[in-house]
Order: sequence, then C-alpha cells, then structure tokens
Amino acid sequence: MSDLTSRLSGWMDFANPTRFVGLADKVVPWLATIATLLLAAGLYMSFTAPEDFQQGITVRIMYIHVPFAWLAMMCFTLMAVSALGTLAWRHPLADVALKSAAPIGAVFTALALITGSIWGKPMWGTWWVWDARLTSVFVL
Repeated sequence: MSDLTSRLSGWMDFANPTRFVGLADKVVPWLATIATLLLAAGLYMSFTAPEDFQQGITVRIMYIHVPFAWLAMMCFTLMAVSALGTLAWRHPLADVALKSAAPIGAVFTALALITGSIWGKPMWGTWWVWDARLTSVFVL
C-alpha cells in the first residue's frame, strides 16, 4: 500500500500549477511536433486509401467519425477521473478539468452523431436508426 501511495504522491506533485507549467513548457513543443507529424501522416493515408468494396467512397467519413467518437469517450473518461479526484481529494484543478471537459465532450459527441448520420444515410437508407448503441451515445 505504501508503494501505491508513493507513486500517487509523485503524480500529485503535478497538481501544483507551478510544477505543472514547468513540465508543460518542456513537453508541449515536443508533443505539438509529434501531433502535427501524425496528423499529416493520417491525412495523407486517409486521402490515398482505396475505396471499400461494399461501402465505396463513403468509408472515408470513418476517418473523421471514429476519431470524433473516441475523443468524445476520452472526454467523458476524463470527466469521470476528474470527478473522482474532486470527490476524493477536493482538489480544485480536478474540478476545473471536469468543467472544461464537459463542453468539449458534448461537441465531439454531437460531431460523432452528425458524421455517423451522414455515413448511415447511404449505408442504411435512413439518417437514424434507434439502435441501442446510437441511442446511448445520443443520451450522452
């Protein structure tokens, strides 16, 4: 138990804004460069990918739809972890993260639903199907 406590206390040091900004100043330029390179590679691969046998050109919307859905779920996971941090440690930064992730998650959820409907129209012949998975994301 003491090993877990010592590991958590190391991460809790970054809850101090001064320490976090010091780390972020060093890490963000590297992460921005890596993200830009990965985005460029992903865009290149999505535009040069062949059409699908059954779905044709409409499969290309999956290169947008799936990342929107993943980002929405990551925002809601961040909200759950931040809520746990707020309840357990009453840390104000966890509350700020919770409140800032909510509108971002809502936007990504809306974009995932919109792009999914655009894909669903040619595939299913309708914009919306009251499937359990679609409806549960709609409720989010």
